[in-house]
Amino acid sequence: MKSKLVGMALVATVFVICVRAEAQQPGKVYRIGYISGRSGAEPLDDVFKSALRELGYVEGQNMSVTYRWAEEKLDRLPALAVELVQLNVDVIVTETTPAVRAAKNATTTIPIVMALSGDAVEAGLVASLARPGANITGLTFLGTDVVGKLVELLKEMLPKASRLAYLGNPQISTPELLAFERTQPVAQRLGMTIKFVTARNQNDFKIAFEEIKKTRSDGLIVSPNIIYVQHRKMIANLAAHYRLPAIYGRSDFVDAGGLASYGTSFPHLYRRAAVYVDKVLKGVKPADLPVEQPTKFELVISLKAAKQIGLTIPPNVLARADRVIR
Repeated sequence: MKSKLVGMALVATVFVICVRAEAQQPGKVYRIGYISGRSGAEPLDDVFKSALRELGYVEGQNMSVTYRWAEEKLDRLPALAVELVQLNVDVIVTETTPAVRAAKNATTTIPIVMALSGDAVEAGLVASLARPGANITGLTFLGTDVVGKLVELLKEMLPKASRLAYLGNPQISTPELLAFERTQPVAQRLGMTIKFVTARNQNDFKIAFEEIKKTRSDGLIVSPNIIYVQHRKMIANLAAHYRLPAIYGRSDFVDAGGLASYGTSFPHLYRRAAVYVDKVLKGVKPADLPVEQPTKFELVISLKAAKQIGLTIPPNVLARADRVIR
């Protein structure tokens, strides 16, 4: 009996020692890879990390983020994606369609969370929104659908307009060209034509605006692709210089001096991306997480920019604005 009690005590002691040893071991540090066509950090990155903190992930304690910036050279994305795979990160967060495609081609096993992409189904990134399949999930921004609304808003602001221009980057092939295609029937219905004008990087912007001026376009739609976002102030300044009413798919263009925007809340997308990362790190398979679409859109108008180009915003348009910059 005595030996049995001694044995039980020994087992209990060993158990306590093991528990204490386990408790003293440092917790797992989750490695998040982040790939983008940008040149560096933006405020949206802080939104993403702040949302992760709210979910219990603290950089330097139980989470690290490894960034790979393509510096506006989209052909670098495939190699950067391979680098993240070789680092054996736990999840890859992507920004924009080319980055998602690069990550998809680099791995079929590491989970990929889209913080932002064009039409993920149309681009062939996921099988469907409800059942994405494989290792990709996250957020898809259907800018190809919203672009028709941009045409309508420009016509409301410019009732006499007959010619529009669409500033885009054909390097971002599927979403960019698809978005332009979807402007055509809307423009025709409203009695307008619309011309695609190419600008691949900041060196092309002034040339593109000169071309737009020569075509005598009455208004301009600017693609919200990641390269243009990087140079939003330059684009807004050129639109003002050429006294060209321009509308954008992201409000940060208006904050940088642009005239008007209509689109989803991008900070909301990045907060939701953090939620997806949390679920994936907790073991949920990307294939079981439906891809989300934006449900709320906002119209932002700058009266300051309108005054600068001598444009009066119609009262019925101004009344619908969610935010007005005076």
